[in-house]
Amino acid sequence: MIYPRLLEKRIKNHLFKGKAVVIYGARRVGKTTLVRKIQTEYRRSLYLNCDEPDVRLALTDKTSTELIDYIGEKDLVIIDEAQRVRNIGLTLKLLVDNAPRLQVIATGSSSFDLSNKTREPLTGRAFEFHLAPFLLRETSRNPLVLRRLLEARLVFGLYPEVIVSEEDSQEMLKTIYKSYLYKDALEYQGLKNPELIEKLLVALSLQVGSEVSYTELASLLGVDQKTVASYIRLLEQAFIIFRLPPLSRNLRKEISKSRKIYFFDTGVRNAIINNFNPLSLRNDAGQLWENFVIAERFKKNEVLGRSVNCYFWRTWSQQEIDYVEEEGGILAGWEIKWESKGKKPPKAWAETYKNSSYQVINKNNFLEFV
Repeated sequence: MIYPRLLEKRIKNHLFKGKAVVIYGARRVGKTTLVRKIQTEYRRSLYLNCDEPDVRLALTDKTSTELIDYIGEKDLVIIDEAQRVRNIGLTLKLLVDNAPRLQVIATGSSSFDLSNKTREPLTGRAFEFHLAPFLLRETSRNPLVLRRLLEARLVFGLYPEVIVSEEDSQEMLKTIYKSYLYKDALEYQGLKNPELIEKLLVALSLQVGSEVSYTELASLLGVDQKTVASYIRLLEQAFIIFRLPPLSRNLRKEISKSRKIYFFDTGVRNAIINNFNPLSLRNDAGQLWENFVIAERFKKNEVLGRSVNCYFWRTWSQQEIDYVEEEGGILAGWEIKWESKGKKPPKAWAETYKNSSYQVINKNNFLEFV
């Protein structure tokens, strides 16, 4: 079964606009399935898998004439795993500049790899998109089904393989985590310390929902803060984690130099700590719920192309809000609690941001939010 991806519509709206379309995303999130589906709508199309050595050779260090001859009379060409092609940015630039009626779609499994190779040559020549694991709303249109399966999604996440074949979820997640996710990070600039990556991921998994201190992580891992920051950046670029900075407008009251780190997929997070217990047997259910809701909102904003600034908010006196968005100068805050019902916003929030909104998101009202 092929589940429709909400990003497909946005991508189609950007086709044949005189620019390449670049789709980033972690391994196994469904990039190939998505572009193959788009391809079915175009009779004169070509799919190129850059895992194949002959394809890489045909796209490497070629003139525009050679590239156009290789592609032939096509309207659409899909270059999958494009980061495997040396100087791929120049190849894409030549196609965009010299074959204006040809639409190029390129996919890459790691942003630091593909983007570093495309950033300068493709300046002003590409639309970029990020494909994450499924959004919850992509797995069913039935609210009753989504509510019934919610706990399973929190525990096992939303990777396509997990959704399609739930009986092998644990093994699939362990394979995705061990074999794919941080492989890109290790390959980047020849990094050869998988143990450090794994220890860092475990530490981050256990601190979901809490403020992360690079100093404490450095002490725990036996490295310096610069190394911790560098590895966290790599994990971000591999689409494993994302950061939330603090909202800081009233510097005397609000923290300003901290961050929270969440996982794009809670199933991966649970695979890292090898905990697939049901929520009733967990002591981290609140953390898991917070990560899940914020990740879903984060993915939803990306899919819809919403340009919002995202934060968490906390004062030195420990008043806090889990998630804050700023759009058009307007602030909205959400407290994310599995069981809790509505309550008043923190006093400092209400006094400082008088025109802001506030809501508690729980398991009963989360669907509209995500």
